[in-house]
Amino acid sequence: MKLIFLLFVAIVLYFIARNYKTEKFENIKLDNKEHFDGDLMHHEVGLLVALMAKVSKADGKVCELEAQMLKHTFDDLASYFTNKEEIKNKLIDIYKTEKENFTNTIILAKSLYSITKYDYQKRIKVLEYLLNLAFIDKNFSNEEKMITQDIANALKIKNTDFENLINSFKQFYNNQKESSALSLSKAYEILDVNSNADDTTIKKAYRTLVKKHHPDIIAGKGAKQNIIDNATRKLQEINEAYELIKKDKKR
Repeated sequence: MKLIFLLFVAIVLYFIARNYKTEKFENIKLDNKEHFDGDLMHHEVGLLVALMAKVSKADGKVCELEAQMLKHTFDDLASYFTNKEEIKNKLIDIYKTEKENFTNTIILAKSLYSITKYDYQKRIKVLEYLLNLAFIDKNFSNEEKMITQDIANALKIKNTDFENLINSFKQFYNNQKESSALSLSKAYEILDVNSNADDTTIKKAYRTLVKKHHPDIIAGKGAKQNIIDNATRKLQEINEAYELIKKDKKR
């Protein structure tokens, strides 16, 4: 399962730029795919998606950036199975079911712990990924902190490690906020759309750019780390531009 968790790092890089060290991708062998016909709720991939569902709905809503991240996660995780369409559909079903119920959160986290109990760093990566999902809208709510704390406890993550991860995310977004904000005209320039463009056109341009600069896709082509990092920074700029335009359109 090392392959799957290297992928998690790549997805995290989709949204997090310079503040996190990346792992090497030399060990990824796309020809070594798993075929799985069992219950994905007994597989760490299914359990991860179930916990993602809890975190994404902890504050009662799923923002567009969360939705984009989830979509890429389903696609990317499924691609590591020979029966990928079947796996993707199962993952989507797990997400839809688990986002409506929070009573089994600890049970699911403990199940994931039982599979990964000899790999603490793997569990840290899971928590880092879940926190990234919680922070992606730049608003880490009390509900999100409580549910990620519960998951961390069930995964037997040290409290110091949990707090350090939270502080790292907070520092990242504080630094981002303090940096010079994009002007509206610059935002339209980044997305390469006219200021009179309708919502459909803007969204299409945004999604095209996201696909073009997706670090996971670039990494999969064997690109060097500096190119992957540049793509990550570009994606952050694209996301900021899109959010700024959306806010302006709502006025």
